Amino acid sequence: MMRRACFLLACLLAWPAAASNANYAERPEVQQFIREVVERHGFVEQELLFLFSRVRRAEPVLEAIQPPPKPRSWEEFRANFVNPRRIAAGTAFWNTHRRGLERAERIYGVPPEYILGILGVETFYGRNAGRWRVVDALTTLAFDYPPRGSFFRDELEQYLLLARESGTDVFSMRGSYAGAIGIPQFMPSSARRYAVDFDGNGSIDLRGSAADAIGSVANFLKEHGWRPGAEVAIAARVGGESWRPLADGSVDPRYTFSELRAAGVELAQPPRDENAPAALIELQTPERPSEFRAAFRNFWVITRYNRSAFYASAVHDLAAELRKAQERGR
Repeated sequence: MMRRACFLLACLLAWPAAASNANYAERPEVQQFIREVVERHGFVEQELLFLFSRVRRAEPVLEAIQPPPKPRSWEEFRANFVNPRRIAAGTAFWNTHRRGLERAERIYGVPPEYILGILGVETFYGRNAGRWRVVDALTTLAFDYPPRGSFFRDELEQYLLLARESGTDVFSMRGSYAGAIGIPQFMPSSARRYAVDFDGNGSIDLRGSAADAIGSVANFLKEHGWRPGAEVAIAARVGGESWRPLADGSVDPRYTFSELRAAGVELAQPPRDENAPAALIELQTPERPSEFRAAFRNFWVITRYNRSAFYASAVHDLAAELRKAQERGR
């Protein structure tokens, strides 16, 4: 009852601020969305109309979501995330939260460096957690970005449920331009499904609790099939032309070590398990030779967080540098 009262209060307070302006609540497609959410989840229609009357279209969000105008460069992408500043910050975060990271590894089987690799790439360990009101970002993308409108309408629905369940003011939560929340940048659906109260204080706070962020990332990876002790990726070289059909952009691990070798792919080191399937990843930089990786199941798991080989490779490389820095400091 208290959570529903908080939700209603936020809606009522929002109404006078926007009643005189054109707003999302007046749009037929938003009204249809509201009716569906009411039918599925028992929200009160008038409350949601009040809520959407205050939501603001965020034009910069629509600009930020656009694909880059030129081909991406792996070299530039990597340099944004694997650099001395981020390594130093990650090392400091590791030292500060060592016990939580060790506990997460015991419970979920995920090494600290990969948890930190994700937190470092996502938000620079919480420094860049986003400034957009989540409800504004999600609503703008749900109804004004047709290429992915269906995805963002689903996330908007999940966000309304998340706010109701946690008793959070819908308008108070801030995140990325895409509606991702907190230090680990969970989308609302992931927050509802995988976030955990790792500090044991009775609530989940992905923005303010480093412990909750650590535990939630580890839980996400475990639930997507992380294999403790298994490899993530190995650097590779290619020769001839037989490798090209294998590097088809997929991150699904489908090829055995023998198949890679037969296609002219040479790994920098033998895999621990020669029977473990791998994908061949080509990381392209315009006007430079490509880099190659044999990417195993745990690499695929990282791409469940962000479905990009660039992303997973940057997480892997940052994790490797953090592990080296940690071992040097012992």
